[in-house]
Amino acid sequence: MNSKAVQLKADAQGDLAFLQITDTHLFADREKDLLGIKTVQSFEAVVKHASKYKNCQAVLSTGDLSQDHSAQSYSDFSKHIKTLNLPCYWLPGNHDMQSVMLPSLLAEGLAQTKVIESEYWQVILLDSQVEGVPHGLLSALQLEFLQQTLIENPNKNTLICVHHHVLPVGSAWLDQHILKNNDAFLDLIKPFSNVAAVLSGHVHQAIDTLKDGVRFITTPSTCVQFKPNSDDFSLDSVAPGYRYLRLTASGEIETVVERINKDAFPVDADATGY
Repeated sequence: MNSKAVQLKADAQGDLAFLQITDTHLFADREKDLLGIKTVQSFEAVVKHASKYKNCQAVLSTGDLSQDHSAQSYSDFSKHIKTLNLPCYWLPGNHDMQSVMLPSLLAEGLAQTKVIESEYWQVILLDSQVEGVPHGLLSALQLEFLQQTLIENPNKNTLICVHHHVLPVGSAWLDQHILKNNDAFLDLIKPFSNVAAVLSGHVHQAIDTLKDGVRFITTPSTCVQFKPNSDDFSLDSVAPGYRYLRLTASGEIETVVERINKDAFPVDADATGY
């Protein structure tokens, strides 16, 4: 057992259930939009939709909570996520400013957590942010922490959370902003057969693929969606969403992507970037 890990009580079957809510891109001004979508309002709609899941143990928020780096945006994130009455564990994305993010969320009772444990599972949250640039990188300290945590718990099924996508998604403009030292990451986890999946945000689309026995999962944003397999910047017309995950005592991951009403939050189809 990791003495610094948060302990989560599983359900009667030994399963853990999570909501992944990611890439909220909030502004201090609830009327401000990102590429046509008012992000605070789409986030509220996603949280309301997700409240139908009554059997979850926690929320995982995998980065890009804020778009404008404001303390108010992080406060609003906390206010709305708390309506789910679940603990929320988060990590930074490339759009977050940690000098504002950490104290703002801590003031709201959302302290940074690096490891979550239950009887059969551990969830490891990594920081892939490189301040001021869109791509990701895991520092030597992050890689060392990951390796040591895996060594300490060889018998626990493991879910690794990191903002940036590890495997290319087939969109050239997004893949230039991938986790840059993904080879080092993949080499590190390869000896650990208990690593079940890697869960990310960043790409604003739903992907679930398998490589060397490990699932690599990405999840829709609560606001704008990026069109899959696009060499150049392109928005998708599908609705904002989130992901439900069930981590079973036997080591399986059951998951479904949920989306809200598409017509309520149309994107700016003429946008060429952001």
